[in-house]
Amino acid sequence: MRARLLPLLIVLMAGVLLALGFPLAASLAAAEQQRVVVDRLDDAARFAALAQFVNETGPGTDERRATLGGELASYHDVYGIRTGIFYRDNRSMAAAPEGWVVPYEGEGRRAFNEALLGRRSHDPSQVWPWQRGARLTIASPVVRDGDVVAVVVTDSPTGPLRLRILRGWLLIFVGESAAMLVAVGAAVRLTGWVLRPVRVLDSVTHDIATGRMNSRVAETSGPPELRRLARSFNEMADNVEEALEQQRAFVADASHQLRNPLAALLLRIELLALELPEGNEEIASVRTEGKRLARVLDDLLDLALAEHASAELRLTDVGALTAERLASWRPVADDKGVTLTGECGAATAWADPVALSSALDAVIDNALKFTPAGETVTVGVTPGRTEVSVVVADHGPGLTEEELGRVGDRFWRAGRHQNVKGSGLGLSITRVLLTAGGGGIAFAPNEPHGLKVTVTVPRHPPTDTGTA
Repeated sequence: MRARLLPLLIVLMAGVLLALGFPLAASLAAAEQQRVVVDRLDDAARFAALAQFVNETGPGTDERRATLGGELASYHDVYGIRTGIFYRDNRSMAAAPEGWVVPYEGEGRRAFNEALLGRRSHDPSQVWPWQRGARLTIASPVVRDGDVVAVVVTDSPTGPLRLRILRGWLLIFVGESAAMLVAVGAAVRLTGWVLRPVRVLDSVTHDIATGRMNSRVAETSGPPELRRLARSFNEMADNVEEALEQQRAFVADASHQLRNPLAALLLRIELLALELPEGNEEIASVRTEGKRLARVLDDLLDLALAEHASAELRLTDVGALTAERLASWRPVADDKGVTLTGECGAATAWADPVALSSALDAVIDNALKFTPAGETVTVGVTPGRTEVSVVVADHGPGLTEEELGRVGDRFWRAGRHQNVKGSGLGLSITRVLLTAGGGGIAFAPNEPHGLKVTVTVPRHPPTDTGTA
């Protein structure tokens, strides 16, 4: 979720900064150019004041014109700005450099014509940093006795102006980049603050779904809405755990309370059998059903205890433990005419040794039950990056796709295997034992026929995320 939310926030913040940055850059360029225009207008006004005293004819005209030309030349030499004073008929009163004439078209001609009307020229078009050949033309009228007798025209290079604009834009870019970095950091912190309770809730939901019912969500972080959700979730988890605990207690108590009457009943059946002829079919059937009921009660009690008990995890050599269980089951396999083989290399993982032993016993027992004589049951230990797998593969009849989806359910047994002894709780108990320690069990077909059961245990100790 963070990978989707964070880019959205970054794009929105970048859009806001760009929306502010472009007008600011344009305003900076306009302000820099306006400052240059004002300077040129002041200079043009000063030259216009000097030009008022230069007549076309009369005493001292040549001297005044020479003085004015010297001012223009000095101005051009210092600033590199072309300047000229032109009569209404375009004749030059003075110009620097010499021979420069008023432009006949373009921005210069427009400014000249406006000045002839007695007005200072309008602001020229905006100059941008990438317009290398652009120049800035300003015109101011020379007024004598209320009439415009000449026009002062300045034609400035724009290199310094464009450089100042570019430097200003660079500062804006640096500022916006810094603001963007701050905004990204704030967005990362904000999304982390908002989504952390969601991640914890997702992790705790997974823990509860896999059997760790004591996991809970911290209610002290995140927005108020998520804190309320965390409280509601914890209340729901408490109610579910309480209901399950009551169910487990009922099953355990019922199993325990039924064992004593059942034991007494079986004893009376045995006493009754002594009074009947040997080989009586009815008493044998009653004895068999009584023993089957006793096994179901034992398995129910084991299941209730397995669901209630917490796993005591420790670093365990899964290979050695599997080899030990193989050795224990090999006489049973030999008795049935089944070959039991295994490859149990060294592989350590975090598991409850007692629970893992019980799970392996249940899986191997199940494989031997359904494997006919002359076939093979193989057991292999495979270490992985995050978990160690114990694969038990048999060559029995196997299960259909529909049956694979139900295997491991409580009391479920395939219809074609009803004659095989068992309560249908062995694999359910195995799943509970493995889940309590962060492991699992999976079922798949074993080609060409048979069932492959994979028991997994984690290589690293599980972390408690319930209080994160």
